[in-house]
Amino acid sequence: MSDASLIDELPGELLMWVLIVSELLVFGAGLIAFMGVRLTDPAGFAEAQSHLYRTGAALNTGVLVTSGFLAARALRWRQAARRGAARLALIGAALLGVVFLIIKGAEYAGKAAQGISYETHPFFLFYYLLTGFHAAHVLAGVAILLLVAWRDDPRNIEAGGQFWHMVDLVWILLFPVIYLLG
Repeated sequence: MSDASLIDELPGELLMWVLIVSELLVFGAGLIAFMGVRLTDPAGFAEAQSHLYRTGAALNTGVLVTSGFLAARALRWRQAARRGAARLALIGAALLGVVFLIIKGAEYAGKAAQGISYETHPFFLFYYLLTGFHAAHVLAGVAILLLVAWRDDPRNIEAGGQFWHMVDLVWILLFPVIYLLG
């Protein structure tokens, strides 16, 4: 099998894959740096981590996974000529992205009320950088999903879904490392 045929068989848009791989590398580097610094102060990181809202983060995991399911269903429904159902699924996925941002915003507000900032401890510097960068991707993903719901060609839905699933994957990696790793 030649390289050209591998690229031809890649689902979705090639440029979206380039974006996804580059974003995963950025998040991966951030997680590796987080883990490296954590090794220098495991007790301090554990104490800082105890201030996180794990229930909200777990809820957000369910919200994003459900949203990803809706984005995947949208493509299937659009391919099956169920345009209305596909559009509703995309709008539902986007709304769940907004729910994620509301929960994350409440978590940030709670930290601010406790006087916790990125300067409090190196843990929180990484926490805000990684989760804030992810939240920016969620916001971009919400905009993409809504745009794709409006311009609902199956190729557009697939490309939007590719981006949204990357957002899901990043959270699936961030959640256990930041919130659960003890």
